[in-house]
Amino acid sequence: MSAVQIFSSVSFLAALVVLATAAIGIWRVRGSTAMPAAGWAVAASLGFALEMGVRSAGGFTDPAAATAIRLAVVSLSLCPAMSLLGAKRPQHGVWQLIVATLAVVLSLPALTALAMRPGSVPDVHLLARGLMLILVLVGWLNFVATGRGFAATMISLGQLILMRPLWPIDWPIDSYSEALRLATSQPVSDCVAAVFVAVGSVLTQQFRLRATRASSATVRDASLPSAHIASIASLIDPPFLALRETLGAAWALRIAERFCTIAATRGWPCRLHFSGLDEGGDPADGQWQRDALRAFTSLMRRFVSKEWLYRHRSY
Repeated sequence: MSAVQIFSSVSFLAALVVLATAAIGIWRVRGSTAMPAAGWAVAASLGFALEMGVRSAGGFTDPAAATAIRLAVVSLSLCPAMSLLGAKRPQHGVWQLIVATLAVVLSLPALTALAMRPGSVPDVHLLARGLMLILVLVGWLNFVATGRGFAATMISLGQLILMRPLWPIDWPIDSYSEALRLATSQPVSDCVAAVFVAVGSVLTQQFRLRATRASSATVRDASLPSAHIASIASLIDPPFLALRETLGAAWALRIAERFCTIAATRGWPCRLHFSGLDEGGDPADGQWQRDALRAFTSLMRRFVSKEWLYRHRSY
């Protein structure tokens, strides 16, 4: 077996790992508005696995077709991060039409090249290439400050390597076409990108598994009589932090902002921060705690179901 075949086989195996973890992710995020993003992740992983599988089998001998497929795969890989930006009820369903439109628009040069200019390399506009880079950056920034920061970094690096010829560099058209051809025929860089994405995907699922175990312990503690519950933070922190790791920093900060506004208006001795609830006042005063818990639950219901909340804490 040649070195090219070895690298291509490793890329295919790594892509299968990415697909498997994406499928597991659908089960893990059930009951939350991250479900559409998980679906996009499965679609992107499937496209990635198919591309790597065909390459490992010696397919895509036409450089033009190979570059068109790579553009479509890269476009799909940007959809999960874009989907999370609209993960708020009730518009999270309609938002997926915008995500799908984005994928079609970014893939349009590939479709045009295959249908109307067979044998030619897709001509991606400089603005579209810049938008792709920005979307990778946005997806990374949404999770870099969370517990999944390292995993997000690995995935983003893998994406950047895959889309290396699509970086917003104003190549002359001949050099740009040649860059695309060369980039889609380099098994070593493809292998590195696939391994990076696979490692990031596995680390993401491991973090979710630890978070689930911690949440189960919290549910057992919260099911005890109120006198045995240490504080209201034991009921608010687990679901809030779980949502932060599921949807990212953007929506977690938005929930914290809205909760703090309500708390200041009603005079509650607590504030919700990115790292959890900071409470004060008399621990025996249950009135404001009950009101705060109801307000927090109302904010969370914009993103998760009652079943999701129950999995992460008990009332």
